[in-house]
Amino acid sequence: MKTILITGGTGFIGQELRTMLLQAGHSVIVVTRKPEKYADEAAKNQQFISWDDDLPKAMNSTDVVINLAGENLFSQRWTDEVKNRIYNSRIDTTRKIVEAMRNAEDKPELLISASASGIYGDRKEEILTEEASVATDFLAKVCIDWENEAQKASEFGVRVVNPRIGIVLEENGGALEKMLTPFKLFVGGPISDGKQYMSWIHRTDLCRSLLFPMENNEIVGPFNACAPEPVTMNTLAETLGSIMNRPSIFRVPEITLKVLFGEGAKPILDSIRMQPKVLQVQGFEFRFESLEEALADIVYD
Repeated sequence: MKTILITGGTGFIGQELRTMLLQAGHSVIVVTRKPEKYADEAAKNQQFISWDDDLPKAMNSTDVVINLAGENLFSQRWTDEVKNRIYNSRIDTTRKIVEAMRNAEDKPELLISASASGIYGDRKEEILTEEASVATDFLAKVCIDWENEAQKASEFGVRVVNPRIGIVLEENGGALEKMLTPFKLFVGGPISDGKQYMSWIHRTDLCRSLLFPMENNEIVGPFNACAPEPVTMNTLAETLGSIMNRPSIFRVPEITLKVLFGEGAKPILDSIRMQPKVLQVQGFEFRFESLEEALADIVYD
């Protein structure tokens, strides 16, 4: 059993990840801005600490660090202020975590530091493994700097992995939550022309893939955290409509999203067709390989 320190551990992904770790018998340390808010959840195997606490001391008893902290990308216009928050929330927190590890006497063995599929940019139908080139737009730059900041931990002997996370599917958060409401109201449909590829992953499989490097020492550097079968937005909308027994005919024009969110529409409009080559080569077994299985589990759970 290990001690795992998590940033972003109270969020959409972090909550599920904590549950998995605690059920497996690990101890969890959650770094959060308001630890007092979670006082009722504190236990022998779970504690909440502040960013202002002695992080190097916490690292001394930590085996693995999972870094998920970052401003939400969705549902807001990317003004200069928002873009600064998106960038700084990832780079500054990662830098602080790496420095705490550097200053610890007994350093963790592994840093799992999140990245995102946006590092590849809009690539149409190109199949993207971890060897693919990266893009140059804002979101790609965020991801590149994010990964580079985390990789500094390798300078003092910590193994670093960077899961490049795709669109995470679950009912109570992320992009899918925004799509479910119009389908429930019988006005659902694809976004834009629907031809853009979405590299999706069920939240359960994402959390399992995040923990996979803990048991597989061969994984170093970036890996694509997505299901093996990326789909187009048309397929996503059609499948969701079929499972919910709702029509999928009310298309959301691209211009509507751009008017509402400007550059912030990119995570949904860009076509990113990732393949999880590293996970597949290392023998990771997905529970939800097909979109239909994933959505059925979410909608009918």
